[in-house]
Amino acid sequence: MSEFMDCVVIVTGAAGNLGRAVAQAFQAKGARLVVVDRAPDRLQRLFPDLVDSPDHLLATSVDLTSADAVAAMVEQAVERFGRVDILVNAAGGFRAGTALHEMPLKTWDFLLGLNARTVLIASQAVAPHMLERGSGKIVNVAARAGLKGGARMAAYSASKAAVIRLTESMSAELRRKGINVNCILPGTIDTPQNRAAMPDANHSRWVKPEALADVILFLASESARDIHGAAVPVYGQS
Repeated sequence: MSEFMDCVVIVTGAAGNLGRAVAQAFQAKGARLVVVDRAPDRLQRLFPDLVDSPDHLLATSVDLTSADAVAAMVEQAVERFGRVDILVNAAGGFRAGTALHEMPLKTWDFLLGLNARTVLIASQAVAPHMLERGSGKIVNVAARAGLKGGARMAAYSASKAAVIRLTESMSAELRRKGINVNCILPGTIDTPQNRAAMPDANHSRWVKPEALADVILFLASESARDIHGAAVPVYGQS
């Protein structure tokens, strides 16, 4: 029997390529899912077998940059399932192409909000429930770009660096209270969008969402009980 059987797992950004792979991986292991997305109907199309299921919750129309919206979602999950065992902060996005001195402030605000603020807000909403139970796992999705800045990637790199620092800080605060906090650093993810943007690249060297999901499940497992504050590189062959 899987150790994730009946565990309650919140996956933000569940309609994205990575979030969907993560949710499907946990579902295959018997977890109870709370899949979260901003769109009102996208989750129903992607997870038709979860619609109206008493063992899962489709949290639609949730603005992950809104503390009130996220708090309401978490309270709904706790009311239905009684707890939250695992939080996977998979929501995020990429935008590049402008030099720092030409970058609109709205690009900075967008990426810091989407990549870092969402991690902060979801973790703030879930951590008190984990503290009350004395256990829990939080896995964040940073990126290799968070380790080093690059041309025309200032806002994206800064936002993912912030995720790494948030991971380290939360881990320092929660590791002695039964909660593991770690993050992964994907390289280029093999998605339809990335293939369209880089048609001449060697796609076979990119990391697949399913491979990233495997690492996330490991970090959420008992096997990773002594791993705290790690930023795990998962680059594929790129």
